Amino acid sequence: MGREGISSNPDSRTVRISTGHTVHLPVELEASMLGATFAVPEAVIAEFLPDRLTPLTATPTGKAAITLLSVHYRSVDIDGMEPYDEFAVIIPAIHEQSTAVPYLSAMMNATNGYVWFMPVTTEPARAFGVDIWGFPKVVGDITHRETGTGRETTVSIDGEQFISFEAEYPPTIQRQDDGNSYTVKDDRLLRVPSEVDATVGLWPMSSSVSVRFGEHPKAEQLRSLDLGSRALARLSLDGTVSFFSGEPV
Repeated sequence: MGREGISSNPDSRTVRISTGHTVHLPVELEASMLGATFAVPEAVIAEFLPDRLTPLTATPTGKAAITLLSVHYRSVDIDGMEPYDEFAVIIPAIHEQSTAVPYLSAMMNATNGYVWFMPVTTEPARAFGVDIWGFPKVVGDITHRETGTGRETTVSIDGEQFISFEAEYPPTIQRQDDGNSYTVKDDRLLRVPSEVDATVGLWPMSSSVSVRFGEHPKAEQLRSLDLGSRALARLSLDGTVSFFSGEPV
């Protein structure tokens, strides 16, 4: 089925995507996430963002941030859609009319911001993100290996390695929170609200992270950021994440 199968009403809470699945918004997913946030030059990372988004300041020296996030969705509240894996590259950012507290906002909102790249393991998972919100999803090969204290994730796309990522899990607390992701769909900037009810972890200034980029073109772009060997923070989530309809901003 082609894109003509997608609901034409952008405000509809029920959307039929191009794979034939029917999605009722907000949609709830059960997830396990592990990631790390790194300091990057603000002027450089600003070039990765669409107009009207500004990177959050993450350090006293004026650097911005980028988050690498390994995700396993063990349950998706969409009839007929199987669990899938994902790897997200997120740039913590705010809309031009928003306000944020420097440093703290970049740390506490590391998984909020502009979604720059998002490989997933199935075509329905790709269509789910692209058709409804315009997330930059592509289908790739993603392997997670739990090590007991952390997780190793490798991602390849069309036979080219994108990334090898490893991190240790931080200490956690139970938390309910909301957030926003930004994406571009049909040349419009969208804000995608989300809600979290999960065990959440955050540990600042950590060297318990390893990142190796491959030869995929997207990896080459990220390699130019020179992330270094020390992360601003390690972060984790295990629980429920709900995504709502996108709102033009």
